[in-house]
Amino acid sequence: MKCYHVRQAGGALSRSREDVYLFPSEDGAMQMVRLYLLLSVAGALAAQHTYSPGDVEEGGKLFRANCVLCHGPEGDLVPGVDLAHGKFRRASSEEGLIRIIQNGIPGTAMPPNNIQDYQAIIILAYLRSVASAGHSVSGDGDAARGKALFEGKGNCLTCHRVNGNGSRVGPDLSEIGLLRRTSELEQSLLDPDAEVLPQNRYYRVVTRTGETITGRLLNADTFTVQILDAKEHLVSLERSNLREAGFIDKSPMPSYRDKLSSQELADMLAYLSSLKGL
Repeated sequence: MKCYHVRQAGGALSRSREDVYLFPSEDGAMQMVRLYLLLSVAGALAAQHTYSPGDVEEGGKLFRANCVLCHGPEGDLVPGVDLAHGKFRRASSEEGLIRIIQNGIPGTAMPPNNIQDYQAIIILAYLRSVASAGHSVSGDGDAARGKALFEGKGNCLTCHRVNGNGSRVGPDLSEIGLLRRTSELEQSLLDPDAEVLPQNRYYRVVTRTGETITGRLLNADTFTVQILDAKEHLVSLERSNLREAGFIDKSPMPSYRDKLSSQELADMLAYLSSLKGL
């Protein structure tokens, strides 16, 4: 008899313990106990809602990295499927959805994914958070009016680029409608500092002569730092000539909370949500 360790979640997903199980062979028995524990833990945690904020955040990253291009940021881009609200074609439960996330659906566009049990569970934790958060945007927006606001009153092209038009200082928004939920876009407009994705943080350096330069970090190694500054100039600096260097936690983007009316906000969000690449 061989002794195998099977990791089982205990309480919140951020904690775990190891339980010992004895089986005469590793293949079939271990697969069965792994599946049993996975489904038991997923069902129990789903019922108890014991997901931590860190679980949800990490699940969101995994969802955006593995699922969003097909299912969309709201999980409803595939006809007949609404991941955030429990509407599936092939799965009748969260346990069944976990198996589909990992194994895919043969004969369809849904491929298998190299996702561990824990990762599949926290993706579901993220989808639960999407459903509970809902949409805070009120009113119907018009994408054409939103485009005019984006390019005019909002002055967004001074930092952002859309389909080759605009600045490279900020993130390219050409496909932002595929990557971010409407509620997330709204938060970015009203409270930019609430969540700054790691890839969007600005970098700040202070030279030994006292000059301060901020911009998008393009590259950093042991000896040099390359930054795209606010004027879209590529600046290469030697670390030996720097007094300070590091990321800025706050977003360089201004808040539009007092700059846009509720209708203008809805129009801007309609435009941003429509940006799904060429």
